[in-house]
Amino acid sequence: MSIATTLSHFHQELAGTNCRLVAVSKTHPVELIREAYEAGQRLFGENRVQELAAKQPELPADIEWHLIGHLQTNKVKYIAPFVHTIQSIDSLKLLLEIERQAARHNRVVNGLLQFHIGQEATKTGLDFAEAETLLETLRQQPLPHVRLTGVMGVATNTDDEAQLRQEFRELRGYFEQLRQRFFADDAGFREISMGMSSDYHLAIEEGSTLIRVGSAIFGSRPYPV
Repeated sequence: MSIATTLSHFHQELAGTNCRLVAVSKTHPVELIREAYEAGQRLFGENRVQELAAKQPELPADIEWHLIGHLQTNKVKYIAPFVHTIQSIDSLKLLLEIERQAARHNRVVNGLLQFHIGQEATKTGLDFAEAETLLETLRQQPLPHVRLTGVMGVATNTDDEAQLRQEFRELRGYFEQLRQRFFADDAGFREISMGMSSDYHLAIEEGSTLIRVGSAIFGSRPYPV
């Protein structure tokens, strides 16, 4: 099945929902990203800063790039000139560096707070108390060049639908609590990024607004990551 056909299928599935598709292009060549772009896709996600920074100049300027992988503070500078959304914000230190680098380029960068909702210890992310502390700090120290627009989480790699639903509901609950307490007057705080190729149907049912899909669009990765 061609990339265009697959994308058409996804957009038909998402019609009538509040959910958008992030085409995760990590490890895939620029040619395949361009093929997806020509089929109408504009929202792409990459996991690694170096790969994103290398691909971005070779592709159309109107692509909405999301960094979805773990981000080290010393690498923010490489994507600050163009990244639309950083989905993996997991510390105040990282937020402050995004603010500093975005200000250098006179830009506002969107960000999602990443929560640790899966069972794997290797997954990164905030717990709810850490997020509350971070947002209380921002009340005293607003960051004009960073706009927090929602939350993100990576569910456990499992076939257990009950567990996946529980994790997605947990993230949705975090979103609702934070919106009520910290973003009640901010209509821009509206994103819940959850769900990937294997579990996006469940994520949509549980309220996802951004699904991150790679292999179901581009096929298996051409080399290990």
